[in-house]
Amino acid sequence: MPEIKNKRKAREVIIYRDACKACGICVAFCPAKTLGTDELGYPIVLDIETCTACNLCVDRCPDLAIEVIKETEKKP
Repeated sequence: MPEIKNKRKAREVIIYRDACKACGICVAFCPAKTLGTDELGYPIVLDIETCTACNLCVDRCPDLAIEVIKETEKKP
């Protein structure tokens, strides 16, 4: 049986700190616990490998301060 590869992954998570007010919503909604906070309460990426690119952080951010760049699928 061939392996099914339908898991989404993020290549990069960009946090626009100038726009972020450190509300913690993105961290709270991250189901993979990819995001954490620094000593000032701003979001940081703990482990990019765990990010499933679900975009819950992006969708919930009231300040549009986070962006998820998805891996592109390679053509055979």
